[in-house]
Amino acid sequence: MLVINDQIQIQDWELTEQFIRASGPGGQNVNKVSTAVELRFEAARSPSLPPQVKARLRRLAGRRWTREGAIIIQCDETRSQARNRVIARDRLADLIQKALVAPKKRLRTKPTWSSQQRRLKAKKERGEVKSLRGRVNDGE
Repeated sequence: MLVINDQIQIQDWELTEQFIRASGPGGQNVNKVSTAVELRFEAARSPSLPPQVKARLRRLAGRRWTREGAIIIQCDETRSQARNRVIARDRLADLIQKALVAPKKRLRTKPTWSSQQRRLKAKKERGEVKSLRGRVNDGE
């Protein structure tokens, strides 16, 4: 079981782990041992997550979200299979933790009177500079 917080726990049947061969350092051992982990979480079908959290999770997951509604997290950071499992689970927990936080609604504010005056003054000065760019008349 993966514990996210007091209310949300991901059951083991919702997670699928597959071990694959990793790339990178490790010599001949890399070609023989499957140390990389591919963690699959069926997020769309999960009864543990509320709908609004699932929507935010889909946006946060990006390319890791599949058409079937699963999140796939790959980890091949270390040469240890057990350590890669822990890292992948931690990444999933962090992603779900971020999705739990609802974004604050932005309150529109009115510009201050002085900032409006500064803007108008700058526009007027700019217009005067541009008006001086016209043709020069030779005493007509």
